[in-house]
Amino acid sequence: MIEIRVHGRGGQGSVTLAELLAEAAYYSGQQAQAFPNFGVERRGAPVTAYTRIDNKFIRLRSQVYNPDYVIVQDVTLLTDPKILGDLKKGSVVLINSSKPLDNLKVPQGVRVKAINASGLALEVIGKPIINTIFLGAFAGLSGLIKLSAIEKAIKERFEGDIAKKNILAAKRGFEIINQN
Repeated sequence: MIEIRVHGRGGQGSVTLAELLAEAAYYSGQQAQAFPNFGVERRGAPVTAYTRIDNKFIRLRSQVYNPDYVIVQDVTLLTDPKILGDLKKGSVVLINSSKPLDNLKVPQGVRVKAINASGLALEVIGKPIINTIFLGAFAGLSGLIKLSAIEKAIKERFEGDIAKKNILAAKRGFEIINQN
């Protein structure tokens, strides 16, 4: 089973990202679940969402404590040591950052990848909405979900021009993460 934890702030689309990951995994022929964990809902407050992907039925219903992948949509959240403190060897951390993350302290055996999702979102979507960029970047990093499945999940969630821009954003996230 692959477990993914998404950290963001209210309004960044963290819950939508977790749900789209699960839907795209399903359309890729896998079992999946997604669920949020947050306190008082308000824009800008820390939000955590989870996704599990497996090739068999998922019975586990707890939070994700030792993820295989961590997506950090807001680099300022890294001041919380719990975000990177419980990673297992082989985990991958995907962070929204336009700056090098050379001084980031991660457990040994953990890979860190950065993508300037905010800048890319402004370029492609025209707004700093970064969840579909991370959707594509995750697909590129993991190989677990297909771009065609991402496109189908996005088309079910959004319509018209918004869907087209988000599909393009996912494709760009996929391409850029594979260039680094």
